[in-house]
Amino acid sequence: MTTLIGAIVAVLLVVVIIGLSMAIKIVREYQRVVLFRLGRSQGARGPGVVLIIPFFDRISWVDLREQYLEIPHQTAITRDNAAIAIDFIIFYKVLDPATSVLAVQDFKGAAINIASTTLRSVVGDMSLDDVLSKREDMNDALRMKLDDVTERWGVKVSNVEVREIKPPPAVLEAMTRQMGAERQRRAVVLEADGQKQASITVAEGQKQSAILQAEGDRQSAELRAQGFAAALRRILEVASDVDTTTMTLQYLETLKQIGTSPSTKFVIPAELTSLFSGVLGSKATNGSVAQGATAARG
Repeated sequence: MTTLIGAIVAVLLVVVIIGLSMAIKIVREYQRVVLFRLGRSQGARGPGVVLIIPFFDRISWVDLREQYLEIPHQTAITRDNAAIAIDFIIFYKVLDPATSVLAVQDFKGAAINIASTTLRSVVGDMSLDDVLSKREDMNDALRMKLDDVTERWGVKVSNVEVREIKPPPAVLEAMTRQMGAERQRRAVVLEADGQKQASITVAEGQKQSAILQAEGDRQSAELRAQGFAAALRRILEVASDVDTTTMTLQYLETLKQIGTSPSTKFVIPAELTSLFSGVLGSKATNGSVAQGATAARG
């Protein structure tokens, strides 16, 4: 009898423990539970301790943290009829836990299908060049269209990032050739710019050299002119101390040298006659003085 009572007590303890584990739920800060009692929604519960009635209540766990969903490669046709493969990532966050459970059965599956159709719609309105060069615009367009759909599910699409774009092989080859031509053009432009800068530098150097040379010639000319001026001043100083007779003798010496020249024509300055007359006059005067002195002695 005692053994039977012990067994019953043990069974009851096990049932109580199991019942408590089923009735008590610990909900973390980033989680919520949507409670259903006899099939009717009782709203979201949490965080903290949530009590439920076993066998009558059912719960659905919802994660409120931002999550991502990878969309595999999807083939889309651009406005200019180029088939490209694109894969991208969707970042989303649940804003309304109850609506996210009640409004959609499988959010991830629904999001993948909506993303595929939305991608084809967005890419179909863009040219291939825009798809390749305006990735940010495509990301924004995808985000807005996906957010319009998921908003009714209580989910917010926070960001969309296109991860890889695979153009057709023919287009990829053309892009490679265009890239090579662009790099060659840039190299030619850089080389031309370098030659231009070098020519400008050489011209500037020649200009500066010419300026310095002209400045040096000017200074040399000034120095020569100053030397000539000093020489002339010296000549004038010496000439001012020379009397007429000395100048006449210098002229006579010069005439003597001219006489030895083979030339048949000579140009005699007019001043020479006046000098000669002065010399002759001085000689006549000296002669008269000498005669007077002789007479006086006689």
